[in-house]
This record gives sequence, structure tokens and C-alpha cells, in this order.
Amino acid sequence: MLNHYAKTASFTTKIGLCVNMRSLPWYVQANPDSFFPRCYSLCTESEKQEFLEDFRRTVASSILKWVVSHQNYNRNRSRRREEARQSDPSPRKDPENADEKFRSLSGQLVDTACKVCQAYLGQLEHEDIDVSESSTEDLSEAEWSDLTQQYYSLVHGDAFISSPRNYFSQCQTLLNKITSVNPQTEIDGLRNIWIIKPAAKSRGRDIVCMDRVEEILQLVAEDLPTKDSKWVVQKYIETPMLIYDTKFDIRQWFLVTDWNPLTIWFYKESYLRFSTQRFSLDNLDSAIHLCNHSIQKRLRNDQGRSPLLPGHNMWSSSRFQEYLQKRGRGAMWGSVIYPSMKRAITNAMKVAQDHVEARKNSFELYGADFILGRDFRPWLIEINSSPTMHPSTPVTAQLCAQVQEDTIKVVVDRKVDRNCDIGNFELLWRQPVVELPPFSGSDLCVEGISMKKAKRPMPPITNFNFSASLCDAQLLKVRCPSAVPGLAGGAPRAAVPQQDWKRGDAEAAVSVQTTPECVCSEFPHKEAVGPPAPADLIH
Repeated sequence: MLNHYAKTASFTTKIGLCVNMRSLPWYVQANPDSFFPRCYSLCTESEKQEFLEDFRRTVASSILKWVVSHQNYNRNRSRRREEARQSDPSPRKDPENADEKFRSLSGQLVDTACKVCQAYLGQLEHEDIDVSESSTEDLSEAEWSDLTQQYYSLVHGDAFISSPRNYFSQCQTLLNKITSVNPQTEIDGLRNIWIIKPAAKSRGRDIVCMDRVEEILQLVAEDLPTKDSKWVVQKYIETPMLIYDTKFDIRQWFLVTDWNPLTIWFYKESYLRFSTQRFSLDNLDSAIHLCNHSIQKRLRNDQGRSPLLPGHNMWSSSRFQEYLQKRGRGAMWGSVIYPSMKRAITNAMKVAQDHVEARKNSFELYGADFILGRDFRPWLIEINSSPTMHPSTPVTAQLCAQVQEDTIKVVVDRKVDRNCDIGNFELLWRQPVVELPPFSGSDLCVEGISMKKAKRPMPPITNFNFSASLCDAQLLKVRCPSAVPGLAGGAPRAAVPQQDWKRGDAEAAVSVQTTPECVCSEFPHKEAVGPPAPADLIH
């Protein structure tokens, strides 16, 4: 038995998962945007344009969110000082002089953002089908640039919108409509942060977080001349669930033992990986936002981090459930987190099934990474082939050894005994076997013999003359054994293609079939004059 499948790039690479998730509605009745942050491949111009449009829509909705969250915005000095400390990423900013550095933005910014969001809702309702492109009032590139720059100033604390209360009702109504059609509105946050990843690398290598669209496109453009430069950009979850102000993700194992029929086993135990730094959107350093152990193991734990977090930065899922139980949210694991992860894995494998080589006597263990939102909903980030089994911490030392032993129980022991112990695995999905109807059609085949050139060239024929039209005449089968002396009673001979007789525009190949009963002649009106034909050819 082999512990790997071929052609799994459709879900084990970032670009494969990005592209294939869009096909999910063709396989199951599920919306990929409900569990997989929207993602774009930056390898093509069309994908770049789609990302740019998404970024701009998120700019507009973020302006609306700012208005709603600052409806009671007060221009007094103390309030501005507090907001400057919370939203300005620059530590050098002096709160005492925040008044002079703030600039007021016109209410037209909110009107433009509302217009963009209204147009987006109209597209979702197909209101733009009967509207010509020339009649639409889209923003020009200059207007988009101005809107984006004002948005940067707003969310980074360098500007404010005066009297946001005047726009509160309109903005709240539009946001409610957007939330009803876009399940990712909550995770978008205010900062419009995106995470840029190499398409086929693992362990967090070369991944960066950015919040300015021009810098993202410039990064990709600079790297395009390289050989394997493929990038994907994915919406960053700005509102993750935090434990003691620290970000974490969940590594969840699952096992595939067959692709036809698709058979998936889900592991009941998983583990959490913590960042070494306290969470903050003001600093986009990967050390804060990437929880990969291959990255975090090189860093020291932040001194300001809670001492209740483990020094080795890992929890088992059992320890996490205890944490939830102490805070009165123990039911969330069994009712939201665990079943949602199972649905996400099942959906992802159903989409990938047609792309994987369904080899028998094989199996493979995969590691899926999830991040929880503030509402406890898990978001699938990526799926890894050959997940690490290194006992790097006390948590992985126990769990990795156990999952390997349980894998052998499923793929080996269960072949002999269907009721054997399978450890912490549970059957997640087994595709129903479809019985194909018996095939009763006729077998079709093609038979024939190859036509080869004569081994010796045909000798030239002299004193032979016939009309050009004879080359175009159809072959006539004449039952006349005496037409060719010496062949009437002999053994049948294989037909040999004859060389062209005419060197002009027309080409004619003359062939003769002979049987013991007949000889086929193509010269019913003229007799050949000249030397006799070779033994293997009939003219």
C-alpha cells in the first residue's frame, strides 16, 4: 500500500484550492464564501482586475463601517488622543498634537462609498443586465485613486469624517443588505488587509500581509519575470477569535483511503498553534499574523503576552474545549466549530475528486489549517499534504504518534476486521456506490492491412499510350479469369499499389484485387502494348 496519491495539487496547493473552490456550487449546494476566504490568482490580468474590483468594493464598505462605528464621534481632544493611539500604526505620533495632524474629510466621501455599495448590490440582483455599459456612471480611475487615498487616511487615523451621525442610518441599512448577501462582511474588518502567498510553497515561506492595493500589484509585477512566480492573494481575517489577545490557528487531520468511491476519515483530536506576539492590526509583521510553527519556533515569546499561554505555543483541542467550558461557551465546539470543519473538508474533497488519480491500495493523511472568527465559525485557510509529524512540543509528541498509529489501524487492520479499533478516527464521508447498467451494445472494431511500397522499383514501360481520362476512370471488377494469363488458376496475390502514370496535375493509383475466382482489370477497352508486366503487378 502507498501512502500518497498523485495529482493532488488541486487542493494541496494554494492556487489549486483557490481555483477549485469556485466550482463548489457545481458539486454541492454550498457557498464557498461561507467557509473559505475569497482568493484570487494574480497570474492573469483578468484575475488581477477581479481582485482590484474586490479591493475597491471593500474600501467602500469599510468607509460605511467607519461611519457606523464612529456615530458618536466627538471632536474633543481627549477622544482624538485615544483614537490616535488605537488606530495610528506609527508609534512616533504625538497624541498631544493629534488635533493639528487630523484633517476633516468631506461628506461626499460617504456619498461616493454608498453609491459604490448600492451598485454592487444591484449587480448581485442583476439589475445591470439591461443597462448598457456606456450609460453606467462608474468612477473614473482618478476618482478611484482619490477615494482610496482618503480611505487610507481615514482608517490609519490621519483624518476623520465630521458629523458621521448624519450618515448613520443610510450606512447601516446598506451594511445590513451587504451582510445578507456576503457572508465575509464580518471578517473584512476596516483595514482591507490581504495576505499574499506564493502559489505552491508551504510552511509560511515568503507570505506577507499588505493593506495598500498599489503595493500588492507592484510586488507581483516585480516578481513576474522569474520562472515560477505565481502568487495568490487572499482576504485576511481581520476579526479572528483571540485567546488572551493572541492569534491562533487549528491543525486538523483527515485521512482519505479511496477516491472512487470517495472515503474520508476525520480525526477527533487536533491542536492549536499560537503566535509568539500579541495580536495587532497596526503591525503587519508575519510574526504576528502567521501561526505556522516553522515561523514561530524561530521567535521569542513577547514579554507582554499573557503568562496563561503555553511557552511552547500549542494546545490540544481537548485543552481548548476546557478553555471554552470555563467561559461558558463549551457547547460551541460540538455545535459550531467541529461540525463546520467537517463540512469544509467534505466540500473541498468533493470538488477535488475528479482531479486526483484514484489509485487503489493507497491512502494519504492531510493536515487542514483553520482560523476561527469571533463568532466561532472556522475558516479553511489551506490543506497540506505530508503534514509534519515532528514531535516539536509535548502536544505534537503525543498527538503525532497517536495519529500515525490510528492511521495504520484504519488502512491495515480494518481490511481484515471491519469492526476493529480505529482509534480517534471517525468515518466522515463514504460516497454511495452507483451500480452501472450492463453494457449490451455491439463491439466495434476496425480491421485492415498496411500498404507498403514495393521492395524493388517498377521498371519503365515504353510504347505505352492511353488517354488522360483513363486515370480518372473508376475501377471495374470483371469476372474474367482469362484476362490475365497465368493467374486464373493460381493462388491469390496481394494487391500492390501502382506508381503514378501521369506526371501532370492528376494523380492516379491503380490497384487490382485478385481472388481464386476472378481477376479485376481496369483496361476494358485497350490492350497493353509493350513488355509484359512484372509478376507482382498487374497493369
